[in-house]
Amino acid sequence: MKYPALLSFDEILPQLEQFDTIIDARSPGEYALDHLPGAINCPVLDDAQRIQVGTLYKQVNAFEAKKIGAALVAKNIGHYIETLWLDKPRDWRPLVYCWRGGNRSGSMAHIMAKIGWPVVQLDGGYKAFRNHVAAALEVPPALSFRVVCGTTGSGKSRLLEVMHADGAQVLDLEQLAAHRGSVLGDLPSRPQPSQKAFETSIWHALRHFDPARPVFVESESKKVGQLRVPAALMDAMRASPCVALTLSRANRVRLLMEDYAHFTQDAAALNTQLECLALLHGREKISRWQQMANAGDMAPLVEELLADHYDPAYLRSINRNFTLYDQGTALELDDITPADFLAAARRLQPPAD
Repeated sequence: MKYPALLSFDEILPQLEQFDTIIDARSPGEYALDHLPGAINCPVLDDAQRIQVGTLYKQVNAFEAKKIGAALVAKNIGHYIETLWLDKPRDWRPLVYCWRGGNRSGSMAHIMAKIGWPVVQLDGGYKAFRNHVAAALEVPPALSFRVVCGTTGSGKSRLLEVMHADGAQVLDLEQLAAHRGSVLGDLPSRPQPSQKAFETSIWHALRHFDPARPVFVESESKKVGQLRVPAALMDAMRASPCVALTLSRANRVRLLMEDYAHFTQDAAALNTQLECLALLHGREKISRWQQMANAGDMAPLVEELLADHYDPAYLRSINRNFTLYDQGTALELDDITPADFLAAARRLQPPAD
């Protein structure tokens, strides 16, 4: 094969995990929005340089822009060769892409090929990859989902985490979305990814599952925080067998006090989120809940939130959205210790011999 090799994404997909390095030559801003799984960002033009060259192109002419752009690109690629790739052997096999597979990845791939590395360039670039992901999520693979249902605080996320660690196949949409799926679901230390990055993560997870084994997933709504679950995946989940997870109200309060410590230990942050419920519950009730938070009465507040907000909302939606819920496997947790969750996980999927 002559290098650099220009291959379509369909040609690359079967060998995607076989490349030694996947290099995203786009700007940091483009990379942050979404990128191929496992790709590192080595921009041939950073965000400021891209604006500089684009401005020259519009305000002066293409020739002047290309001269400045070529100097910047050459300097940046030289930096990566010196700092990242000098120790790479002759058979090091990188995949390089940019937005549309044009000048940015082409320049990098050309220099790599001249050095002697068997470099592959993605024809059509990130845009071709994105088109593939969007099409694949419209017709997701035929997988046997098992939907873990349960009221807020019943331990669904913890159960899935334990199951994953124990070898089960788990699609953890809340982990991929960096959100716990409720009005208090924001994770303060981790912003949500972009919609495109969320979809890429889902696509990447789905394509690695074994269709012969069940895939456990939580009973999410159509949105996890600000992110939309792909419609075809949502339809498949809602038509799948369910697991009805139950836990006593007292233990649910304990679990939520642990999992939402960033709110239960910060009354101001909690009260800001409670404002989102004012239209549903009225100003009087919200003010009383906020006073409870300010007084440090967190456990009674959590119990009231469960009784007055979360449980009624759950009961209204579960049978409507997950049609097989009434026929689901009942799974009761006695406590919230790691041993309890491991025992529950193994009731759902016994360990392999």
